Amino acid sequence: MVGRKDSNIQRKKRHIRVRAKISGTPECPRLNVFRSSKNIYAQIIDDVNGVTIASASTTEKDFDTYGGNKEAAKKIGNIIAERAKEKGISTVVFDRGGYLFHGRIKELADGARENGLEF
Repeated sequence: MVGRKDSNIQRKKRHIRVRAKISGTPECPRLNVFRSSKNIYAQIIDDVNGVTIASASTTEKDFDTYGGNKEAAKKIGNIIAERAKEKGISTVVFDRGGYLFHGRIKELADGARENGLEF
């Protein structure tokens, strides 16, 4: 019987395909996004040195609202942009992690752009 393919396996394949083409440098790091059903996570990564420069997620102690909706994603986008500005980063490469650029991923990107990140 032909069954439905696992969507997370398909997402991981898309992510590997995208990661073969983009990479973060110290001048223009990568803004990586991971989304689960209840939370959303964002990291700014320098792939050359293999370090995470800044991160933000809905699981942090000072984040008090539900993390699985568009409003939370927009707040995380604002927070990650502020933390990037503190580190002197203004341009990044957006890595949507194999997810569609829609819904929470789009809201996170819009929130980051509103606070000054360019991508």
